[in-house]
Amino acid sequence: MNVLSHTSMTLKVPGKLMVAGEFAVLEPHHHLVVMAVDRFVYANIESTDMNLLSLQDYQLHDLFWKVEKGRVSIDSTDPRTKFVEDAMSMALTYLRENSFVPAPFKLSIKSELDDESGVKYGLGSSAAVVTAVISSVLNHVMAEAPSKELVFKLAAMSHVKTQGNGSGADVAASAYGGFLQYTSFQAEWLNEQLEKAETVSGLLEDEWIYFSSKAITMPEEIYVCIGWTGKPASTKKLVDEIVKLKSDAPEVYGKFLSDSETAVDEFLTGMNQRDIPKLLKGVKMNRTALAQIGGYAGVEIETRLLGKLCDLAEEHGGAGKPSGAGGGDCGIAFMPSKGQAERLIEAWTAAGIKPLSIHPYDCGAEIIGN
Repeated sequence: MNVLSHTSMTLKVPGKLMVAGEFAVLEPHHHLVVMAVDRFVYANIESTDMNLLSLQDYQLHDLFWKVEKGRVSIDSTDPRTKFVEDAMSMALTYLRENSFVPAPFKLSIKSELDDESGVKYGLGSSAAVVTAVISSVLNHVMAEAPSKELVFKLAAMSHVKTQGNGSGADVAASAYGGFLQYTSFQAEWLNEQLEKAETVSGLLEDEWIYFSSKAITMPEEIYVCIGWTGKPASTKKLVDEIVKLKSDAPEVYGKFLSDSETAVDEFLTGMNQRDIPKLLKGVKMNRTALAQIGGYAGVEIETRLLGKLCDLAEEHGGAGKPSGAGGGDCGIAFMPSKGQAERLIEAWTAAGIKPLSIHPYDCGAEIIGN
């Protein structure tokens, strides 16, 4: 048995914004572009005499926790502790399987992904929290830093176990950082593997047949602008309505998947070849595909204000689209010069759209202090 724990350390984990390929990523082998952003979840972990947990954003402090029958049990009736409970269970199970025995520790989590008022921007808070828990526990206990892939896979398994669905792209952004070309592991497949797996370590070693993640680079000329439309969206509700088309209108759904893939391919080609017109064309094509499928499903992916956000981006020489499931939350714009980006920010402000001081972030989960 390997008993090792660092005394104290602090980590930060970035949030995410979806760039292109939303909804389609839920189907096998369909690409999405996601980026990590410079808003963070912070985790501090330190050796103590007893196991304690603090979730500062929920004013939950020094909650006692213990391991019972291989699972973490937190002494709280607050349902918001569930993501953390499952993530700690996943990390400690992996460590136990690999002969690590952690000494008691205190874990404290704080998020800056949402507005100070509590308004959610759609930056992937639960995924970033789960990634922060997994990364901090592994880094605290293991002699060598865990790989990004290990952190991602354990966090993905934990997040799917708690939530039951999702593409995992938000977890990938938090674990790897930067811009990613991503295909989902497929939540249904991962849930089935979790049911069948004899060990967590065994599932980590198996081939994840649908999953892929590849770092890509945005051309230096492009300025990424993020605008918030002042209305948090219900991702689950929107996803449910779009996915219903798979059985209710398979031809429409199939066309959307094809249109989305073509748009993402155009965007990626523009990115990789530094062909700015092609990149912007891909953004516009993806915007159109999302608006059309929303219309068929009877849901407003591109709200009036998101539409204004996108139109203004085009008027100023760039391209914009809803980020994520739409219905509110953030829009994202790509502008070919700093001057055009600055003028767009002014136009957004005049139109009642809140520009967010959020930028792409290259690093995933990382230690920032001891």
